Amino acid sequence: MMSSMSQTLSLHALNRVLSSIDAPRNGRALYALLSAFCLAGLMLASAESALAKADTTLGVIWAVGGLITAFLGVNTTGLLLMDQARGREVREVADAFHDALRTAPKVLLTLLLVLGTLGLVAAGLIGLLYSARLPSVGPALFALLVPVSVTALGVMAFSGVMLIGPLTGPSIWSGKSPLQTARMLAHQLRRGPLEAGALMMAVFLVTALVSAAVSFVVISGGRVLALLMVWLIGIDVPAQQLMAGLFGYGLRTLGANGAPVATHPLAVAAQTGGGVVFAVALVLPTLVYLRGCCAVYLALQDAPSDDAAL
Repeated sequence: MMSSMSQTLSLHALNRVLSSIDAPRNGRALYALLSAFCLAGLMLASAESALAKADTTLGVIWAVGGLITAFLGVNTTGLLLMDQARGREVREVADAFHDALRTAPKVLLTLLLVLGTLGLVAAGLIGLLYSARLPSVGPALFALLVPVSVTALGVMAFSGVMLIGPLTGPSIWSGKSPLQTARMLAHQLRRGPLEAGALMMAVFLVTALVSAAVSFVVISGGRVLALLMVWLIGIDVPAQQLMAGLFGYGLRTLGANGAPVATHPLAVAAQTGGGVVFAVALVLPTLVYLRGCCAVYLALQDAPSDDAAL
């Protein structure tokens, strides 16, 4: 009976993760993330232009502004997706942005708290490894430190990829404080790291499948459009130029690599439109990933109460 109910819980959690495929249906989240990525992309392009003109100060300002915009956009989108994952009415984008201004610093504070703790552990481990240089006890100490170091570093890497990165944001978006989030991560690492890892692997798989589907659509559609532009419009735009635009590269990059570049106004317009396609193609897998992280967090939070009921 216990095993059957545990299996049911696992299947329910997996079903929650698989339901993240419907993230693009959240129109408000799609709008928020697309707007943030487009604005951040423009800021980073301005930073690149300023740095090319040797204006380092302005370039740094634009770059920092772009990173802040992207970070706030992700937090705004995360709040909207958390509403969707909880089955609640999705809040307005303006309300989500206002809430993101309050929650985003908490996400940073949590990351600093957790990563600082891991940094102290790593510093202690480095100190022990340095002591292995002692001539008398060095070899014996190093023999003991090898399994300890491998295990500790592996656990920290696993925690970063499977727990800290994916679950910090959803915990804050659900209303937890930085200290509560840090305790939750530590508790999850002790109680069920393999369950969290399995669910996150499912999220990665779903995100990879969505990315593959989007890439196929972009590549196949871009190749066909390159041919149609020659036959219907009468301009010979190199396929490499159009495909580069679809994957976020600009004319400057193509010229620097010695690739053929058409300067016809319609060719430049095609390059600009390709940038829009790239933004949409980047947003869709990101939406699915963020929605999956919210689903994993909620599934893991439901598990203790279910276990207690058993």
